[in-house]
Amino acid sequence: MANVTQFYLTPNEKKILKALGELGSPRHPQQLAKLSGLSLEVTVQSALLLQDKGLVKIIEDIDTNYILTNEGNDYANNGLPERRFIEYINKLDEIPTFNELKDKFGPEFGIALGQSRKKEWVQIGEGKVYSTPPQDFGKDEGLLSEIMFDRPINSKLQIESYQQACQNLIKRNLIEKSEEKKVLIEITESGVDIFKSGITIEEDVAQLTSDLIRTGEWKQKHLRPYNINAPVQPVYGAKTHPYQRLIDEMRQIFLEMGFTEIKGEIIQSSFWNFDALFQPQDHPARDMQDTFYLDSTGDLPPEYTGPVAAMHEHGGDIDSKGWGGKWSREQAKKNVLRTHTTANTIKYLADNPDPPVKAFCIDRAYRRETIDPTHTPEFEQLEGVVMDEGMSFSNLLGLLTEFYHRIGFANVRFRPAYFPYTEPSVEPEVYIEGMGWIELGGAGVFRKEVTEPLGIKYPVLAWGLGVSRLAMLGLGLRDLRTLYQSDIDWLRKSPVCGD
Repeated sequence: MANVTQFYLTPNEKKILKALGELGSPRHPQQLAKLSGLSLEVTVQSALLLQDKGLVKIIEDIDTNYILTNEGNDYANNGLPERRFIEYINKLDEIPTFNELKDKFGPEFGIALGQSRKKEWVQIGEGKVYSTPPQDFGKDEGLLSEIMFDRPINSKLQIESYQQACQNLIKRNLIEKSEEKKVLIEITESGVDIFKSGITIEEDVAQLTSDLIRTGEWKQKHLRPYNINAPVQPVYGAKTHPYQRLIDEMRQIFLEMGFTEIKGEIIQSSFWNFDALFQPQDHPARDMQDTFYLDSTGDLPPEYTGPVAAMHEHGGDIDSKGWGGKWSREQAKKNVLRTHTTANTIKYLADNPDPPVKAFCIDRAYRRETIDPTHTPEFEQLEGVVMDEGMSFSNLLGLLTEFYHRIGFANVRFRPAYFPYTEPSVEPEVYIEGMGWIELGGAGVFRKEVTEPLGIKYPVLAWGLGVSRLAMLGLGLRDLRTLYQSDIDWLRKSPVCGD
């Protein structure tokens, strides 16, 4: 049998234990807070301490309820479509035709007929709809009524037939499930023993002062004991966000390799985002479902507009056929949220046509992507170009291999690919243990159709790498959204450096 002398209990713990013993348990934390005169936060904290000592149990459960949707509320008042459908048929003197009922029920006809056939209330033959009794009041109708009048249905939902009816109503979007976490605090047998042995609540003295010692008053006080084995509160030092730290590391690598960092505007004209890169104006990537178009237009650079238009229409003055058709100035003027940071590097090359040029950009791009564990509508991209006399495809592969080695990937390979503005083109891949080869971007040598209209006379090596995908691999994440969520616990526990 437990007694009060076995445990040191704080005054607040005693108040909780006494309230549970006097009023019975289990109790909601809110009830205990009111009964004991403590705040909700202190009540929960004290209950956790009592649970560690085996004097109470904290029971967590999910309180499931079901509520009507707007459509369900309408049907709860007026009856399900199939119920009104069969009642109408039963009132008629003659067997109705399929078309007569379709005209009568309009948009609800398909639902009403389908559900009536599913419940075997009707049959169809020779273009007519026959009523087939019985048409008893269904369990789904009963549930709708009970939910509407806020009657308890949890016990009934444990019965298999009611569970099926509930699932059918959810599938029809007539009800929806609502789950609420429920916490109860219950006194244990040891807690009851201590309560019965008598609990005296007196204030503890947490600090022994000089006045208490000098007057001897400390002898009459109850001194709070110190637990030297109690775990200390963890201290988390300030540090850079893991994603920003990786971006800074990549930036430093390119700076050490002799590159210049460039920036550009988020809003770009379609000319610089697409046309200057020899992307045809009817390319699927330029559709509204892939690109964020704005209700504004940009200016076309007069020195480049004619050469770019000629290159698209018939291949300009080089050995190329272009894309054919009529190039649209209006479409080229449309402003977009840049879909890649290549718009920055191509403008930089146009402004700096003399070699050597070694530039990179780490910035955000935007596309109409569905948010899921591997895609977001906005993402970071690492873009780079090298332009100089004698640059070759092998130089590009060597440069990217060096970068991936420096960032921490030992095994790198390249797979042939296709992009409208580079030829030859590749996709770099790195090997991840347990995952295999992972593609991390695209690269290639700019086609003459891109460089010639801008007055660039030397080979241009170009690449665009997905920064967020690199971060997922480097940080061991399975969900891209983690990089953008304010999860303070993940941020605190993320290591500053690798093993």
